[in-house]
Amino acid sequence: MSTAVWSYKAVDGAGVPSKGQLRGATREAVTDELRAQGLKVMELAEKKSVLQADLSLGRVKATELTVMTRQLATMITSGMTLLRAFYVLEDQLENKKLKETVGAVREDIEAGLAFSDALAKHPKIFSPLYVAMVRAGETGGVLEASLDRISDQLEKDDALRRQVKGAMAYPTVVLSFALTVLIGLIAFIVPVFVKVFKDFGGDLPMITKLTVKASNVVTGQWYILVVLAIAGPIAFKKWRKSEAGRPVWDRMRLKVPFKIGATVQKISLARWSRTFAALYSAGVPIMQAIEITGQTAGNSVVEKAMADVIESVKSGGSIAEPLKDAPIFPSMVAQMIAVGEETGNLDAMLSKVADFYEDEVDAAVKALTSILEPVMIILVGGIVGFIVVAMYMPMFKVYDAIK
Repeated sequence: MSTAVWSYKAVDGAGVPSKGQLRGATREAVTDELRAQGLKVMELAEKKSVLQADLSLGRVKATELTVMTRQLATMITSGMTLLRAFYVLEDQLENKKLKETVGAVREDIEAGLAFSDALAKHPKIFSPLYVAMVRAGETGGVLEASLDRISDQLEKDDALRRQVKGAMAYPTVVLSFALTVLIGLIAFIVPVFVKVFKDFGGDLPMITKLTVKASNVVTGQWYILVVLAIAGPIAFKKWRKSEAGRPVWDRMRLKVPFKIGATVQKISLARWSRTFAALYSAGVPIMQAIEITGQTAGNSVVEKAMADVIESVKSGGSIAEPLKDAPIFPSMVAQMIAVGEETGNLDAMLSKVADFYEDEVDAAVKALTSILEPVMIILVGGIVGFIVVAMYMPMFKVYDAIK
């Protein structure tokens, strides 16, 4: 077992504080060693090396987490103990970040921590949905079934994510091309015309003045554009994730034209219903299931609706009633949930809603792609046309003057 360096703050029997560093395989081993020295640990933290710091910046792909979970479920179903399964996973995982996390979880389990509690210490890898379903599996003695459900859920989430990314690939490429063309025209073509305009003299049309000013910025103050290109997306991302910006952005996304807003709504509903169905089927307590579903829906409008549902259930009401007043939930969804509650088949009804909206997302994404194609073509044509008109308008004025 590899050892790590731990920084500690402790006090001795007389209350005199001390601090330092100590090597040890686990937190418990270091604590025991300090206790043997007559010290009571006040703070203990693992010091990360440069290599470990680099690993902590790595990413774990959804596909890698899904495969790991499926393998873990298979090994446990075959009769392998949880600890032995983790040793096997740790040996064969290629992603260094995931390997490091699995090792940390395994050490916590060896130290006596519950599986779900060990996972909860790594929220960037294991979502609240993942932890809740594992905890429900532990409580009900059906951990392997819960892990299989988690794998199914992760696979469906990943498929939905890839579908959306695939749909956005075309407009992203076209917009990048349009931006490149625009910068190329402004940087190399417009300056040639500017020299001609100086020879003509006279006042330039407003559209030409704007184009010339843009050309001056691109050629003479390009560093401003570089700063904006870097700082703009970072600032937008921070605003989008802030408490004030996230609700505004989520509401705006639902109102975007060209069927983009409708597609965003369907994606949120598909994720919401599938997550709720998975949690409810796994035996997660209803209040916790509702809360986690709101957190993982990916839209603060859905999260707000789930907060209203929690209040309704707390006061003895139904799940369906608050959904009828939430604009993001169509009446069909609220009615199907109401029927599910009345018949005691809420999980089956939620699964049907999820299947329906996943099919709807598939159709909406295809429709969105077909709509965006002509829009992108018009956009690129408009950019080129704008530059051409701006450059030739002064020439037309000179031609009219000569006549």
